[in-house]
Amino acid sequence: MSSTRPDRYSPTAVALHWLLAVLIVVSFGMGLYMVDLPFSPARLKLFNWHKWAGFVVLALSALRLLYRLMHRPPHELPAPAWQQRAAQATHGGLYLLFFAVPLVGWAYTSATGFPLVPFGLWQLPDFVPVDKELAETLKLWHKYLSYAMGVLVLMHTGAALKHHFVDRDGTLGRMWLRGRTA
Repeated sequence: MSSTRPDRYSPTAVALHWLLAVLIVVSFGMGLYMVDLPFSPARLKLFNWHKWAGFVVLALSALRLLYRLMHRPPHELPAPAWQQRAAQATHGGLYLLFFAVPLVGWAYTSATGFPLVPFGLWQLPDFVPVDKELAETLKLWHKYLSYAMGVLVLMHTGAALKHHFVDRDGTLGRMWLRGRTA
């Protein structure tokens, strides 16, 4: 890891951030929509797309974490200590949920007996046995963890917008591709 800190996030970090953001928001919305649909081919297709999106979120999260461990983030902008602690806690919670939500979803689909087959190309191994009672528990955990991630995403977004429109401190501009300003 380099000892100097940049003023903004790298294009790779920015791309991973926004790609994950879009995937998470779309997957969350799809999850909310599909759970109340009657059993149909359309519902099955949406469930598969949702599982595939979760798989991609998991893979990109691993890539993002690895990239983050190898590249220093920009220096922190001046902010009250409580805001810095809140940002660190929110980011830590998001990273934890980037992994927990798809892994619990994968466990849930394993427990239901429906395999995870990303993009219809290869079947991933089940990591829990088929068990209806376990599936119901995992379904609830997936739901609650997803809502927790939704809350943290809203907090993160709200803080970014507050920094941009109220504080006008350049925080949001550091997460845009080069050429964009705060």
